[in-house]
Amino acid sequence: MNDLALRAARLSALPPSCGPVRLVAVDGHAGSGKSTFAGRLAAALGGAPVLHLDDLATHEELFAWTGRLREQVTGPLSRGEPARYAPYDWTARAFGPVRTLEPAPVVLIEGVGAGRRALRPLLARLLWMDLPADASWARGRRRDGPALRSFWDGWTAAETAHFAADPSRPWADALVQQSPEGYTWLEGPLRQRR
Repeated sequence: MNDLALRAARLSALPPSCGPVRLVAVDGHAGSGKSTFAGRLAAALGGAPVLHLDDLATHEELFAWTGRLREQVTGPLSRGEPARYAPYDWTARAFGPVRTLEPAPVVLIEGVGAGRRALRPLLARLLWMDLPADASWARGRRRDGPALRSFWDGWTAAETAHFAADPSRPWADALVQQSPEGYTWLEGPLRQRR
């Protein structure tokens, strides 16, 4: 069994944290590899659903999506019901057609701020992609190209303010680092080491 499969098995064995669901957050700086890692972890979990927080954020509310998350996703999942949310279209600047996210043994939530204070009581685990902000943002800027330079300038300021007010990393159950062989994990709880 590879290491990611072993980690997935351990996550699946945790007690449910949000109704019947084990809610696992993947947080970290923009550009740190959260989406890629969440996709690989979801595959190791046998196709676990992944909620991308970019679908709940908007240009006007980069981090003010907690109410939408609670109403459309965690509330229904906590009752064992399907979540229904309208993903934001970043090009059209409008919410699109409603998607359904069925309750599953493990549901992943990935995005900057996934480990925020308001969400932590519902999490079975909080994983932090451990790449420093400057390196993460440089990766993100390369990925998105010069057309999004001004967006990234605003984003980095907003992300810095968010984590100053509501840090996730100190509460992470594990730090996840990408390596040439896959991923390495530093297990927590990290908050007891500080």
